Parts: sequence; structure tokens; C-alpha cells
Amino acid sequence: MTIVATIAPSVRIAAPARLRAKNSSSGAAPIAIKIAMTTSQAISARRVSFTGTVVRLDTAPPSGVRGPPVRKRGRVPTELGPHHRRIEAVRDLRAPRGRRAAGRFAAEGPTLLAEAERSGVRPLEIYATAAALPGLDAGRWEAGGVPVYVVPDRAFARLSDLETPSGLLGVFELPGHDATHVLDQPGLVLLLAGVGDPGNAGTLVRSAEAFGAAGVLFGRGGADPFAPKVVRAAMGTTFRLPLAVVGPDEVVAAAREAGRPIVAADVDGEPLDGAGIEPNAVIAIGNERRGVRDWLPAWDRAVRIPQRSAVESLNAAVAGSIVLYVASRCQEPCQVAEKR
Repeated sequence: MTIVATIAPSVRIAAPARLRAKNSSSGAAPIAIKIAMTTSQAISARRVSFTGTVVRLDTAPPSGVRGPPVRKRGRVPTELGPHHRRIEAVRDLRAPRGRRAAGRFAAEGPTLLAEAERSGVRPLEIYATAAALPGLDAGRWEAGGVPVYVVPDRAFARLSDLETPSGLLGVFELPGHDATHVLDQPGLVLLLAGVGDPGNAGTLVRSAEAFGAAGVLFGRGGADPFAPKVVRAAMGTTFRLPLAVVGPDEVVAAAREAGRPIVAADVDGEPLDGAGIEPNAVIAIGNERRGVRDWLPAWDRAVRIPQRSAVESLNAAVAGSIVLYVASRCQEPCQVAEKR
């Protein structure tokens, strides 16, 4: 391979390889030059020739001398500078507007990356720090068509919302489900009616899968289903359960169209332990302080969790998980009762 660089006798080109050569055509004194090469190109040079101010460097190694192994394109990670446009694009995914514009979301950490793969969902690309790279098996991902980018620690910190970034992040395509798709699935559906805390929202998504729900509807104005904290709290359920964002009036109309009753968790509802929730119900869980009333305009039934002490309210994630558990236990008996 021949590298050509145009220089003046007093100019040095920053690079790892240093050579001294004499311009034989002019008889000038030897010129100290440095030829720009990446680490993978830094192999022994055997010939330097000059034409005017053009330097020609033959980088083929001399006979009997082995250079470093040649890596196949597409099988090794690509290093990015701290201000590369890709880094800025991934950083935009931390905000809802950026996710909607790109049609993508990010999931950070080795656990979520493993959960995605287990669920049959491939990332579009992976970003890792040098410290996290050895545990990634980047060659396998690259060979499978998923590009892996290595970024500096400080640049990765801009991609992460964690105080201590994990050093590993995958970018995925937004599924694009709507309320109709979720309601078409057989079984219970969970509705987050004004749940704004991302940790509670993600935990409820995880509980929904654990107790057999068919999908989760996120009330518009509350937590975003693909926000980093929600995805992290859901612990992989994001890749398996259909999720959609829905408005108050929209969900009431869609539930009626699908023949599904809306069962709201409310302090004035009937005791949960004897309620018998329908197998196709939409279970509405509201904000911890205000419940469903500030968000949901109407519902068919309401249930409450009996409590022995004068606790003001349960955490939304705890309350929702209890309702989902009781509803899941009711499914077979309720189905038998309906057939009678």
C-alpha cells in the first residue's frame, strides 16, 4: 500500500511512525517526517520516495517481516470521537421528542441487552466504553450485522441517565403499537391512568407480564413507556409486551369498542378480594396521590384494596401489582362462571 502526503520541508505530519529521508532530486538535507497512520495501519515501511513536496511511503513490510493481523471490515468495533454526530443522536433519545423523531429508544446495561436478545429483539447498534467492551463479544454482534461503537467514558456519560453509567447501551427501534393493537390481544390489559413516576410505571409493566396481562396502555401526559428509567425498571418486559400511549377519551371509546370493561382501582370501590375481575378487563391504576379520577373520565367498575391500618395510600406500583395478582388468580374461576 502507498500513502501519499504533500508537505513542506519544515512541516511535520502528526502520526505514530517516524522516518528520515533525503530528497535525492534536490540534494537538500534530510527531512524529518511523520506519516499519519491509525494504530491498525502502523506497520513497517521499507521505501520512501519524494517528488517535489510529495512524499510517497510504501507501507508493505519487508520480506520475512510480519505486520499486525489484518482485520476484516465489519467485524471489529468502530471508535468514535467524543463529539461524533452519532453520540449526539443517541443522546437525543433521552427525551421523548428525540425518540419520536428518530423512531428509536435506548436501553442501557448488559442485563437489558441480554433480555432483548432472549426476547428475539436485535439492537440497531451498540455503544460501549473500552472498559465494558471485553464482556460484550463485539465480534459476534458485528458478524451478525449489528455495528458496535466504542466511545470515550466522558462521552458515554452524556448518553446515560445513571450517576454511574454501565458503559454499555443498545439502540432499538420503537415498536409503534397503538391502543387498538394492545386491546386486540387476549387477556387482561393494564392502563396507567396518569402514573407519572417512571420507576412505578416500569415496575407495573414488569408486574403486568408476571401476572399474565396482554399489554399495557400508558396514559398520555404520564410516564413515557420508552423513557430510560421506565425501560430499566421494566427489566426486559419492554421487549416482550405490547405498549402504547393513549388519551383519556380515546381509551374509554376503544375499550367499549373492544367489549372490555374498565375496572378502576379507587378508594370508593368494592373490596378487591370479592370483586371477581373479568378476564378481558382493562385494569386502570392511577396516580398515587390522586388516583384515576384526575385522568380517567369514566369506568365501569371500581375496586379497592382492603387495608388494616390507616395508611393514606399504597405506592402505585404496589397497588397495581396486587390488583394484577388478584385478577390473574380470578381468570380461570371467572371464565368457568361466565360459561355457566
